[in-house]
Amino acid sequence: MAKIPDDFIQDLLNRVDIVDVVERYLPLKKTGQNYSACCPFHKEKSPSFTVSQTKQFYHCFGCGAHGSAVGFVMEHQGMSFPDAVRMLAESVGMQVPVSDAPISEKAKAAPGIYDVLKTAMNYYRAQLKTAPAAIEYLKSRGLEGRTAARFGLGFAPSNGQSLKAVFADYEHNTVIKDAGLVAEEENTLRRYDRFRSRVLFPILNQRSQVIGFGGRIMGNGAPKYLNSPETPVFEKGKELYGLPQARAAIRDRGRVLVVEGYMDVVMLNQHGVEYAVASLGTACTPEHIRKLLKLADEVYFCFDGDKAGKKAAWRALENSLEQLVDGKKLAFLFLPAEHDPDSYVQEFGQQRFEAALLQDSVPLAQFLLKELSSQVQLESEEGRAKLISLAAPMLSQVKAPAFGMMIRKRLAELSRLEMSELSTVLDGGPVRSVPEYLPVEGFQSESAPAHYGQPWEQQVVRPEKRAWQANWQPKSKWKGRAGEKIPASQMPRPAPRAAPTGPVHQLIQLVLAHPDLARRSEPVWQAWPETEAVGLAQELLNKICNYPLLGSLQLVESWQGMFDYDVLHRLRISGGEYFDKASEAELEEQLAATLKAVEVSVIRPMMQERFYALTYKQANGGLTEGEKLEFAALVSHR
Repeated sequence: MAKIPDDFIQDLLNRVDIVDVVERYLPLKKTGQNYSACCPFHKEKSPSFTVSQTKQFYHCFGCGAHGSAVGFVMEHQGMSFPDAVRMLAESVGMQVPVSDAPISEKAKAAPGIYDVLKTAMNYYRAQLKTAPAAIEYLKSRGLEGRTAARFGLGFAPSNGQSLKAVFADYEHNTVIKDAGLVAEEENTLRRYDRFRSRVLFPILNQRSQVIGFGGRIMGNGAPKYLNSPETPVFEKGKELYGLPQARAAIRDRGRVLVVEGYMDVVMLNQHGVEYAVASLGTACTPEHIRKLLKLADEVYFCFDGDKAGKKAAWRALENSLEQLVDGKKLAFLFLPAEHDPDSYVQEFGQQRFEAALLQDSVPLAQFLLKELSSQVQLESEEGRAKLISLAAPMLSQVKAPAFGMMIRKRLAELSRLEMSELSTVLDGGPVRSVPEYLPVEGFQSESAPAHYGQPWEQQVVRPEKRAWQANWQPKSKWKGRAGEKIPASQMPRPAPRAAPTGPVHQLIQLVLAHPDLARRSEPVWQAWPETEAVGLAQELLNKICNYPLLGSLQLVESWQGMFDYDVLHRLRISGGEYFDKASEAELEEQLAATLKAVEVSVIRPMMQERFYALTYKQANGGLTEGEKLEFAALVSHR
């Protein structure tokens, strides 16, 4: 398969307009410099999907989907990269050239593997129609013909070389071996079909191409399920069974359900629970979790109610911790021990199953602490200490700030400790106390300007005196043993940042009052230099965009225990009182004006000053390699 040259792809992206491309599938609304809409890749009520005409780029602040026009077509239409490029090229009258550049062995093998797997699927589906025993087995499981057809179910005959009927070169065809359809005896190298006397479930990728099979034995026998081996097109840790069939329902309902078996997926689908998927004979991996969290705001795991089911749930929890995102929900439903999702939905129906899913599911944090607590004696000090030691390595994996704070608070309650005491144990130091910002004489902290459009008065200023000194140092040096950690009480305390002033102060007030304004705006702040003058504003704006479900109060609370918390708290109150009077159009205009004001009054003077300093140094001794790059960047901005 020939490679499409990189320079052609770049030329194509220069000719197509991403706004025109996206509008073929999605109605866009002009919002400032960008266009917005509800994301087509996950369910949402307010628009978080943004298309930038200037950058020719799309980004969803909800699910994280992003890319160019080619990427959008691939994701939305389920096309391969070459097909998406060809479609866009045809739309602008370009002909796709090909390159003779060498390609990997894996890339060479993939097209042939897809072809033989599709041929095998068609063969197995035809065999099912003439296999009374297999049909009777599926009927006994409650499966209907329409469901079997929807999922492409088939049957592998007991004949050890039945695939000879469709592959004339069965004994020598290397592709069918690479695809995992046949295996070879160790001594004689005689080939035989991998799947025999099994009902087969085709496994599809997101482009609905066959990449492997799962085989279910009829009746008793081992192994109960047999999956395709890993191949150039199939990696168990990245794929989920039933995802192509469930994608539309996942977007519509805003939730996805993860179960263990193929029959669980198809039976749930048959009974109206169409957003179910299954892992492929392995525990849910971090890659699975990342994929699921991009697809839906709510991820439920439903495993069998026995000991093995709880073990699978715990592995899914462990692999979820590092992938957690604030505003997303992960929960676990444990069915009665005698049931799995298949049997439960058949006995009780869709409504009762979904009622159990929504009402009886255990949130991840609750499941985590309940399981750990069951391993200790909470009534004893030793037991509570052990609980903290069990939880500590798991909490260290959590990157979601709000979720991490909430679970620490619950752990502190169970351990009968204050948050500061728990932090000392987990982090080796206490939570930093919030400095009190004392107003100067005549200062009114909660007042707002009288008229919209007038300059903001600085509402939070640095105090002239504090109860502690920013440059505090211990009276004597730490004299502990070599290699021993210095206790927190002996560590220097960092000074707080200066409270934001002028347009930066105004910008923080505005986006705290209406966080969605920032989410719909082009993130120009990401190009600002990282300095103390705009550092807090940059952190806040990035957090607003990275965590689209956090409201104003939740955003401020995520700074709890940090020096900037008091500043943000005051600005949230004053900004909310002031900006509630403005219309949406006025707010968008004000944000654009405020961002421009920060650029003009803060960023440009700072860059100008740095430019002159580097110019002087260049003429008097020369620049380091890093300074040369910095100087070049400053020149390009002039």
